[in-house]
Parts: sequence; C-alpha cells; structure tokens
Amino acid sequence: MEEKGIKQVWLAEQLGKSYNMVNSYAQNRRQPSIEDLYKIAELLKVDARDLLIESRNKND
Repeated sequence: MEEKGIKQVWLAEQLGKSYNMVNSYAQNRRQPSIEDLYKIAELLKVDARDLLIESRNKND
C-alpha cells in the first residue's frame, strides 16, 4: 500500500471495514476473508497471490 500511496483509512472506506480491521490485516494479526482478499487485490491493482505470505516453520 505504501508503494502505491494508498492509506489504510481509504482502503477501510472502500471495503466498508473499520480502520482497526484493515490495520489488523496490514499487521498480519488477522486474515481477511477470501472475498475481502480479492477485493483488496482489485483495489490495489495487484494479483491476490501477491498479498499472501508464505507460512514458515518456527524451527527454521
């Protein structure tokens, strides 16, 4: 979002979510629904796969 100059407040408004919810997504404390993930990707003009981070084994 930072690269594109998009603010979390704007994204929250577009999604109909609270700022706190969007911030939780951005901080990886919560995961959006699959529908919201695709909507976020559409708004950011990126592939939804680019928004996913790979899980890592804690023992690595």
